[in-house]
Amino acid sequence: MKICVSCASGIEAVLKRELYKLGYGDLPAINGRVYFEGDYQDVAKCNLFLRTANRVYIELASFKAQNFDELFDGVLSIDWLAYTSKNGKFDVVAKCVESHIHAISVTQSITKKAIVKKLAPGGVLLENGERYRVEVAIVKDYVSVLLDTSGSGLHRRGYRALVGEAPLKETLASAIINLSVWNYERPFADLFCGSGTFAIEAALKAQQIPAGSMRDFDFLHWERFDRNIFDQLKVESLANVKQNPIKLLAFDIDEKQLTLARKHAKIAGVEEYIHFQKADMRDFSSQKKNGVIITNPPYGERLSERKEIEVLMRDYGKVFKNLDNWCAYTLTPVTDFERLFGKKADKKRKIYNGPIECCLYSMLGAPPKK
Repeated sequence: MKICVSCASGIEAVLKRELYKLGYGDLPAINGRVYFEGDYQDVAKCNLFLRTANRVYIELASFKAQNFDELFDGVLSIDWLAYTSKNGKFDVVAKCVESHIHAISVTQSITKKAIVKKLAPGGVLLENGERYRVEVAIVKDYVSVLLDTSGSGLHRRGYRALVGEAPLKETLASAIINLSVWNYERPFADLFCGSGTFAIEAALKAQQIPAGSMRDFDFLHWERFDRNIFDQLKVESLANVKQNPIKLLAFDIDEKQLTLARKHAKIAGVEEYIHFQKADMRDFSSQKKNGVIITNPPYGERLSERKEIEVLMRDYGKVFKNLDNWCAYTLTPVTDFERLFGKKADKKRKIYNGPIECCLYSMLGAPPKK
């Protein structure tokens, strides 16, 4: 099968490194997606282990279509029974970019009609079985028909069910941690921790707890998938979980956020490794050397909040100056962050936090002595 793994814009290189470590070689990334040949074992592995991917797909077909007749014929030509069942519930989503076909709702309708004709010549699908989420992506008249194996997005690890849509997704937090120099032997601090995502993702990585070990996936319920493949992978991975002696620091001034953060850490099974504390960032200090700050400070969208943000960023910079050879990785949409912080970044990377264009500013200290 041709497998497609997607990620957020700006972190393609991180996803490629993850896939390389899983044994998939040096793969090219195209428009936030990485493609490779694999089987259901690889589908299970990617869903279970990848920390920075959005979703894992099986590409069922790719073809050119400039009108709805060509789209219908292309979808109809797919051997749907090789992947799905006649009782399956089919949800179709679509996106069209710079193509002759640009009506999303009609694209979804035409795709569904072709699926029904293939699987139910009589014209009626029962749709009382497992779910199959089909994504039709049309870019410059080229169509990719993708079968989503993940179900809900892979950022939904399972430990943050107590809140709604969060400002920072788990996958993005994990990608930023992977972009940093932090490892479990170095001090860690998040000075604006909110609901605790950075600290929890760092703890999961340090202890090698699989990203998908706490959640369900659509492919597990498919008629064509052998559940034993996933169960064996999961058992083997949980047997390799570490108990490294770490203590991650996470501060915030909002007690409600900290209460949520502690609950999230408990659900994730990493509460013993994180010290959550109600404290102002300005009060942070450490006698330890070579620590790493990874954080996403608040920012103001209204003009009245701009002065508060300027003061906050300046004070954040002053705190950092007093830390001995620490590194700071700060995700923020504040465009003049370096000026306010009082230090030029060693590295900058544009990253989208949902729809918000941000920049990850990396201020690097001297590395630890070996």
